[in-house]
Formats: sequence, C-alpha cells, structure tokens
Amino acid sequence: LTGVLDDCLCDIESIDDFNTFKIFPKIQKLQERDYFRYYKVNLKRPCPFWADDGHCSIKDCHVEPCPESKIPVGIKAGSSNKYSKVANNSKELEDCEQANKLGAVNSTLSNQSKEAFIDWARYDDSQDHFCELDDERSPDAQYVDLLLNPERYTGYKGPSAWRVWNSIYEENCFKPRSVYRPLNPLAPSRVFNLGSVCLFSWTGLCLEKRVFYKLISGLHASINLHLCANYLLEETWGKPRWGPNVKEFTRRFDPIETKGEGPRRLKNLYFLYLIELRALSKVAPYFERSVVDLYTGNGHEDAESKALLLDIFRDTKSFHMHFDEKSMFAGDKKGAKSLKEEFRLHFKNISRIMDCVGCDKCRLWGKLQTQGLGTALKILFSEKEIQSLPENSPSKGFQLTRQEIVALVNAFGR
Repeated sequence: LTGVLDDCLCDIESIDDFNTFKIFPKIQKLQERDYFRYYKVNLKRPCPFWADDGHCSIKDCHVEPCPESKIPVGIKAGSSNKYSKVANNSKELEDCEQANKLGAVNSTLSNQSKEAFIDWARYDDSQDHFCELDDERSPDAQYVDLLLNPERYTGYKGPSAWRVWNSIYEENCFKPRSVYRPLNPLAPSRVFNLGSVCLFSWTGLCLEKRVFYKLISGLHASINLHLCANYLLEETWGKPRWGPNVKEFTRRFDPIETKGEGPRRLKNLYFLYLIELRALSKVAPYFERSVVDLYTGNGHEDAESKALLLDIFRDTKSFHMHFDEKSMFAGDKKGAKSLKEEFRLHFKNISRIMDCVGCDKCRLWGKLQTQGLGTALKILFSEKEIQSLPENSPSKGFQLTRQEIVALVNAFGR
C-alpha cells in the first residue's frame, strides 16, 4: 500500500515509519506488564440476538482462565474502577486475600471505596458508552492472561462465523449502497469464513457514516490479519506449529483474489490505527495527573508502567497527521446529536454481537478489540470533560474503568 488515506491528510508511508520505529516497540513492552496483560471478561454471556449455535469444540478455541493466585493483589482488590492506590490500604488487601480464599469474587469494599464506586457506577450508567461492558462482579467474569491466550487462527469458521460478521455489516453498519455480502453461507460452491467479499462506492454516505464503516472494516481486517499471521500450519505428534500463512493472506487481501477490495480493507486498518492513535493523544491529560496510578500493588513496576505509557503519549502527540474528529457531527445541533446517538447505538449493538461468537478465543479478542475501539470513541467525544479534570481527585465527569484502559491499549497494540 502507498499514498494518502481517504478522509484524512495522512500517507501510509508516514504511518509505517512512525509505528515501526516509535510506537510498536513501546506498545509491545507495555502489553507485557502486569497491569495490561490481565483482562477480566465474561465469556459465558448468552448471545442476545439468536439461539446459541453451541461452543466451538476445537481445542484451540479454548481460553484458559488465570488462577486467582496469579493475579497481582492490587488488580483484584476492590472495584473495577480502581486505578490508584488511594483506596487500597493494607486492611483492604487483607480482606481481599480472605475473600479470595472463600470465593473468586471479592465484594469487600471500604466505605470510601463504596462512595467512590457509587459515583463511578452512576457515571458508567450514563449515555457516554459506545460498548456493552461486562459486569466484572459477575461470578462468570474471569481474569485471562492475554499473553498466554494469543489471538490466532483456531479453525473456527463456517456459518457461525459468517452469521456474526453478516449481522454486523447488514444490520448494524452504515453501508455504502453497493455493498453486498454473500447471502447463503451453506452454498456448496463457496467456503465461508471471515474473508467475505464486499464491493462498494461511497455514493450518498456522509463523513460520519463513512468513518463508522471504515472502523468496522478496519477491525475486521485487523482480526483477519492476525489469523493469517498466526495460523496453525501443522500439528505433528501433538506439537502444533504456528506461523504466517501467505496463501490465506493472499485469499483475503490480494487485489485480484478480492476483485480490488483487499487493499481497501488494509487502508481501513490504517484508518482504524489513526483513530485509536488520536484517542491516545487526547486521553493523555487523564493519565498525566498524579492521582492516576496503574496500580498492581508493585510500586516499582507501577511507576515504570506509567512512565512508559506517558512516553507513548508523548510520541502520539508528536505525530502531526492525526485524524481530525472535530469535522464529525458538526452540522445543525439537532441533526448532529441524533446522528451521534445513532452512531453510538450501532456500535453498542456490535459489541453485544461479540457475545454470539462461538469460539472462546475469538470471542475474547473480538470483545477486547471492540471494547478498545469503543473506549477510543468515548474519549474522542469527551474532549471537554477530559480537559476540565481535577488534578488531585478522582474525576466524576470522565472516568475510565481498568477494563477499558486494558482494552484500549491492547486493541491499539493489535
């Protein structure tokens, strides 16, 4: 790919250079730190849209939850919104240890934490979320070590996988008029999986709807790329060998194989990168405050993690070709408000569709990357609230849960 991306003044070569030499090495290091490697997720939520197809029986679809004993005590103590050590006193940590001996879910909170949690929960119930968040207090919510459950091709494909993406594109996406997708996943003449055909022109779509479509297409391309890059090549004597599958990559992205659509899918991935990069630069003031600490209970590691995150923020601000979201929802106030709400509800529905993915590992990474993008959108539409944050107290006007922070960083890392 070469040249300028649509809807922004940025060329692909500049993004490649910036990412390869500045961002990617640092993001990789950040993802390996305890705060960002443990993600709490509920993989047992029922599909809200159709009868469950049943879970994938392929062994590589399985996700191994992390034993409670492996989770840093500062992460599992208290509420999901806790990001600083302010409320994590030693008495509470003792209570947490005791609670963990009795059960997996710790419901012990100090009065101070309870008051803060009520404030945070009230905000979390407001209209700013672009994603359906998992209830981290649910008995079905478990910590997963993302480093031990990498995103890769598990063999999950066919009608079940097709139905998820078809529902996203056909029912929850603003589509260009000429978009078409295969209508019958059971047709014998084709093999249906995540690489379906999609041809289009932009006739009649406003900027906001073009952006929405590109984000979903970019997310789809991202997931497909990871499957091609980490593919089960062979399994001999019970020892699987994973690696790049060039043939599969060609089938999904080659201009001839995809009738010209492949390069556009990859361009949409670059567009998604720019949106999430923009969100990271915008949310920097939230994390730059001394009250925010990436708390795991290990003071030295926490300080290093925050320093590395702030270093990444400085890099994101140094990139001069960001996507300018100010051009979105900028029409008459009534129409802009209505379109923004439609945008939010469509994306929220897509986050709910991720609970319909039959393969646990695919569901894990689908939920995480969708939530990461949803968090990015929440940040981009909360600029005023972020700019007016108090320096030395937890914010009530804008708040990120630990789940959202972990999803944002890991989605961008993907």
